Amino acid sequence: MSKNPLNDLGESLGEYLREQRTSAKLSLRQLSELAGVSNPYLSQIERGLKRPSAEILQQLAKGLEVSAESLYVRAGILDAEPQAATPDTPDVRRAVRQDALLTDRQKKTLLDIYESYVEDVPRH
Repeated sequence: MSKNPLNDLGESLGEYLREQRTSAKLSLRQLSELAGVSNPYLSQIERGLKRPSAEILQQLAKGLEVSAESLYVRAGILDAEPQAATPDTPDVRRAVRQDALLTDRQKKTLLDIYESYVEDVPRH
């Protein structure tokens, strides 16, 4: 059985990217231009044939106007829950993502700002 080792990861990331791109009403070519990624390479990522670097994911996130964190989680670069939450610890990321009053762009902006504040804070 010759299974592509990237399939499980690649397909879920690729499917997610395709869903985000189609919901943003962008063609493959339009997203490749917005993100500065070649059209063939983007197609290979969506089909699960290539595993993009964190830098490429960052570019795709900007083009799609989604949080880079969501792409990093899908790609397995970040854990879905980076820090252990206790019952009395607020989960800011989850609260922002689940807030129905915010648009996707507002959520991304708030998460980016939050990350800029906490990235240098030591985690215990």
